[in-house]
Amino acid sequence: MLAEIPDEGADALQWLAFEQAGVLTAAQAHSVLTKGAVRGMVRSGRWRSIGRGLLLTGNGRLTRDQQLWVAVLASGPGTVLAGATAATEAGVCGLRHEPLHVLVPATRRADRGTLRRLPIDMAAVVVHRTSVLPQEHLQVGRPPRTTTARALVDAAGWAPTIREAQQVLASGCQQRRVLPEEVAAALQILPRAPRRRLIRQTIDDIAGGAQALSEIDFVRLCRRAGLPAPDLQQQRTDTAGRTRWLDAYWRAWRVHVEVDGAHHMDVRQWAADMQRQNDVWTTGDRILRFPAWLVRAHPDQVADTVRRALIAAGWRPAR
Repeated sequence: MLAEIPDEGADALQWLAFEQAGVLTAAQAHSVLTKGAVRGMVRSGRWRSIGRGLLLTGNGRLTRDQQLWVAVLASGPGTVLAGATAATEAGVCGLRHEPLHVLVPATRRADRGTLRRLPIDMAAVVVHRTSVLPQEHLQVGRPPRTTTARALVDAAGWAPTIREAQQVLASGCQQRRVLPEEVAAALQILPRAPRRRLIRQTIDDIAGGAQALSEIDFVRLCRRAGLPAPDLQQQRTDTAGRTRWLDAYWRAWRVHVEVDGAHHMDVRQWAADMQRQNDVWTTGDRILRFPAWLVRAHPDQVADTVRRALIAAGWRPAR
């Protein structure tokens, strides 16, 4: 629920509380009220103390917005939301909401004691330090955060698994929250970024047309197996005049591959898929279909099938 905008007669404290979702540092509160007045607000239960030097101008459970402000204010000056947390705030869906990730300048350390003593209704906070945070990597926001491109680079580097790192990058680009070129530019000035090579390869694959993670897996499968690189997300018009997009297509040999996610198991989707497959076959193209899990779990089996289809269509592997 959005907080109400203060009216014209609101004082500085009301505006500050509005801007920071009701979360204040003690120093901010004392700049407007006396220490005695602040203590009185807490003792009366109208305000809540949520950690050393942090106050909530209310007494309810912390909302998501308030948790974000607590994470930034508790970690000290210069702190910004980062990684999956910043990307989520930029509108990227499907990323982990917890823990909350923040970046602090390498020249200072966050107060770990304050972070450890936060209340039970506060999400865990992971603090990262960086010596490279140029102005162009900062996004104006409440709370302040890194840009979406920088957030995705960091989130991929901090992800617990390689697959999740790839998923983070694919999600941000597929959802049109950022361009692959923007992520590549952010990576360019981070020479020590974790998983830098993986991020670079994944962004190159996405820029080449691979959108879903399953398509990225397929492109890498072809590369490892020595197969020719397919064209990705190629447009075609079906017999009904509708525009369709081919996951992978070898135009020279008229071989088409579809990588199906779980939603293709839906009965209505399945029937539509069969109709599209028939449309492809009746134009003279060969079409292969693989479930995404098979591409991931048994790449050699998939590569062998694709190789045989290409050879049957006239491709000759280099000897």
